[in-house]
Amino acid sequence: MNVEQTALKDVLLLHPRVFGDERGFFMESWNANTFRELGIDADFVQDNHSRSARGILRGLHYQTAHTQGKLVRVVAGSVFDVAVDLRRSSPTFGRWYGVELSAENHRMLWVPAGFAHGFYVTSEVADFQYKCTDFYDPASEVSLAWNDPTVGVEWPLPAGATPQLSGKDEKGLAWGEIPLFN
Repeated sequence: MNVEQTALKDVLLLHPRVFGDERGFFMESWNANTFRELGIDADFVQDNHSRSARGILRGLHYQTAHTQGKLVRVVAGSVFDVAVDLRRSSPTFGRWYGVELSAENHRMLWVPAGFAHGFYVTSEVADFQYKCTDFYDPASEVSLAWNDPTVGVEWPLPAGATPQLSGKDEKGLAWGEIPLFN
């Protein structure tokens, strides 16, 4: 497993070893020992899988209680994946990082607790899988506005396009309104 430190402190881009031949490929997407050696000593308690069509944006989500670290990857299609640092004590507080994750590049992103997370689907359809370090807690979920000008995420939207959002994401909060972490 090759690891790349991103522009955000503690967010890691992971490049697993992929073994392929004419039959297909094999890769190890999770191994507690390997990840512990990389500094990710996570106890995952929930796995999620979503399917979304081109132009759908999910996020930017996080939980104020039962904070979740997430190991995310795409198993079909491609997305532009984004993390935003919400930790006041972090040297990268308020900054965002985005990267393409796809079934073809096999990359995974480790997003620790204390970050908002979201993605925009760039392929016809994308299947997105992620492991979480705590359970989903709808009572503490927050949605940071995807287009908040203070954060300034540069989503790869086609010229003049607006992403398709859920009702909750349409009501996303501005940077000055969201609860932050210490």
